Amino acid sequence: MNKSRGFTLIELVVVIIILGVLAVVAAPKFINLQGDARAATLKGLQAAIQGANSLVYSKSALKGVSNSATASLALDSTTNVPVVYGYVASTAAALGLVLDANVASSTDTAEQQAAADWVITNDTGFVTIRQNGAPTTDCNLTYTQANANALPSYLITATGC
Repeated sequence: MNKSRGFTLIELVVVIIILGVLAVVAAPKFINLQGDARAATLKGLQAAIQGANSLVYSKSALKGVSNSATASLALDSTTNVPVVYGYVASTAAALGLVLDANVASSTDTAEQQAAADWVITNDTGFVTIRQNGAPTTDCNLTYTQANANALPSYLITATGC
């Protein structure tokens, strides 16, 4: 007796249908990978700023400028960073000094912004940071500098990523 080998056409069709159903069910979970990645990147940037603030505050306390409304703190022999109550001031220049990131201010030229990883919009007492190429609204980190009554705060808005 001769045994046949292989699959029948019906078996192949059933497998293809099952794979199609699985693809339709699983696809929505992977649709917004880019938005999830941008939100995670904002959380990483927040952690980097918090870490930098911890180190800057420690150095400010040692230098005796942690209670000053405005001061300049020497990070090394050539770099001075502006601090407010011992924490990094909320300016693009100050954040660019303490972060190992390529940042541009919203007032920089289009070429400078295009070359940067992060675009920082300065405002009084706070800055808004967004990833270059990300939507300009609802996908950013707002860093509010310390004041006499409060520590620095961080707010991630990632609804539009």
